[in-house]
Amino acid sequence: MTFTQLEYIVALDTYRHFVTASEKCFVTQPTLSMQVQKIEKELGVLIFDRKKQPIEPTNIGKKIIERAKKILRDAKEMKDFVKSEKEVLEGELRIGIIPTLAPYLIPLFLSGLLKKYPKIKPVMKEMQTEDLILGLHQDQLDIGILVTPLEDRSLHEIKLFEEIFVAYLSENHPLLSKKHIELQDLEKHDLWILNEGHCFRSQILNICQKQPTKDGQFVYESGSLDTLRKMVELHAGYTLLPQLALQDISPPRWEYIRYFEDPQPARQVSLVVHHSFLKWKILETLQTQILDNLPKSIQQNPQPKKIISLV
Repeated sequence: MTFTQLEYIVALDTYRHFVTASEKCFVTQPTLSMQVQKIEKELGVLIFDRKKQPIEPTNIGKKIIERAKKILRDAKEMKDFVKSEKEVLEGELRIGIIPTLAPYLIPLFLSGLLKKYPKIKPVMKEMQTEDLILGLHQDQLDIGILVTPLEDRSLHEIKLFEEIFVAYLSENHPLLSKKHIELQDLEKHDLWILNEGHCFRSQILNICQKQPTKDGQFVYESGSLDTLRKMVELHAGYTLLPQLALQDISPPRWEYIRYFEDPQPARQVSLVVHHSFLKWKILETLQTQILDNLPKSIQQNPQPKKIISLV
């Protein structure tokens, strides 16, 4: 039994298709099939039921696959431990980041990270919170950048910064008459929000403490903050934006931004890793690169008197 064979059965369980699994493992389909058959013969059991389409692991196969994942994780941890002891900053770094952070945060630190540490190979993936957490648990990701706290004891959170929310208003919106607004000023009938599944959607609805109605001419939910902003500009109503997203707003549009009175709504952004993570030098480096390249408006942002938890 080899690590390669274990990788093949894990890949076959993941993709449930011999051709797809072989492509992901960069081998031919006959090679992968032969190696899976070898490990089944060695163990004296069938790991996969090939009569089903897509194929499925047998009952004993499920237990073998879980053990294979643990063995592969342990082997990876051993390699990471040695690199960590040598303080070698190199190798692939799989980073998952939520969509409401990715377009604003990645450009701030990625080029500097690559320039300073050219042997690090970041693989960035935009993922919703639920999928990102699953990726950390299943060792498909090394690091997550997302909103915390998560209340998951198997994950370790390293706080990066607090990011306040602001209201972005359409032309002639009644709230433009106010210098600062309060949470109770928000109306539900003209709120533009993200699609179901985005943690940011839940955060916004928690701020407003209400669900959007469908009384107007139409209801629009988007997967992009940039699209929401444009809908506000072209139509009416308002949306709420995190502080980092203000970088993309041109100065003439700043007059349509309104900050909240204390207590200001905010979210906490953190680096999150599984407790088995060992590349602490790389994690520390990533944390430093992000913090050093944040806009001064966030670096020097005075902490609100009270942060409203939005998770």
